[in-house]
Amino acid sequence: MAPAAAVGVALLPLASRRWVRHAISLALLLLLLLYLCAWSFRALSGCRSGTQSCIPEGTSPVQVPRQSGPLEAPEWEEPQCVGPQGVVGRVMWPFRASLNPEGDVALSQYLAGWRALVRFLTPLGSTFAFATSEAFAKVTTLEARVHGPEAAHYSSLVAMVAWERREGLLERPGIAPRDTTSSSGSRILLLLHRALRWSQLCLHRVATGTLGGPDAGAQCSDAYRTALGPHHPWLVRQAARLAFLAFPGRDRWLELACPGAGEAEARAALVRVAGTLEDVYNRTQGLLAERSLLQLA
Repeated sequence: MAPAAAVGVALLPLASRRWVRHAISLALLLLLLLYLCAWSFRALSGCRSGTQSCIPEGTSPVQVPRQSGPLEAPEWEEPQCVGPQGVVGRVMWPFRASLNPEGDVALSQYLAGWRALVRFLTPLGSTFAFATSEAFAKVTTLEARVHGPEAAHYSSLVAMVAWERREGLLERPGIAPRDTTSSSGSRILLLLHRALRWSQLCLHRVATGTLGGPDAGAQCSDAYRTALGPHHPWLVRQAARLAFLAFPGRDRWLELACPGAGEAEARAALVRVAGTLEDVYNRTQGLLAERSLLQLA
């Protein structure tokens, strides 16, 4: 064999490995671009046949049954990280405060909880980049109304829905505005509400997963299929499925939730936070269902 040919053969495995790495990166980029295109297309055209971007009409349940068992935490001492200044405590306490005694949801506290949740998820890596940026945009838009000229009508979920319905601001089901800023507050809240269900299921399953069982990526992917997948078109679901392959492991979640704490303490903290998120989800679900708004987006 000629020397040049021999060198070429020797370089083939290295070239193949580099090609595979580049191919994977390009595939991820392509799917993320498709993700953005799908969302833009959906926003411009509303619900389309041939996708599952809209839920079939019919009566929706007031509350979604728990997907992975009870949320009661084991009898451990209260972890420090769920205190008001703890990492996950800063997520839990505003959401808990949003559940007012009248059976309503206070929007200012609800949005403060969402801001803290976005801050908690952001360090988990690029997997969450699109989800957290979209959630942040929705939170910012709704906050502008909560603190804007019509703030008196945006103090709570019930007050907001009543005013927007009276003023004719609610969209027809399945008709999406061109962008978030032109959406009704009720529609923005519904989208955040669905994302909150995914967050709650994901946190609970990460906290209660057993050694040797499904990893965090598989569990949160399953939570996505339960909470968000039915509302997304095919391209978005495929991009999400691929993104979950690069999902951070359980140890990373526990480390972020309770820095410096043991595994048992961190798991207990996540279970408590997931319990609060489910309480908020179920109340919001009931209020939206009573007002026939679960099909608004």
